[in-house]
Amino acid sequence: MNVLAEVTGHIGAIGYGLATLGPGIGVGLIFGQGVQAIARQPEAYGLIRQNMLLGFVLTEALALIGLVAPFIYG
Repeated sequence: MNVLAEVTGHIGAIGYGLATLGPGIGVGLIFGQGVQAIARQPEAYGLIRQNMLLGFVLTEALALIGLVAPFIYG
């Protein structure tokens, strides 16, 4: 009995589920380090916040590309 034939329909969903760990960890690191940086240098709040949001947008863009790619190529 071929066990892989029973699982092939759900491999993409499992793969994307595992792939969401990367952006989740990335967003946590971005905002965690950003809050620490603001606490150390409150006068640089504007620049730090701008860089935090830019990093967040780029990290989430990778997650959205990962969500859409299986529909395009699959």
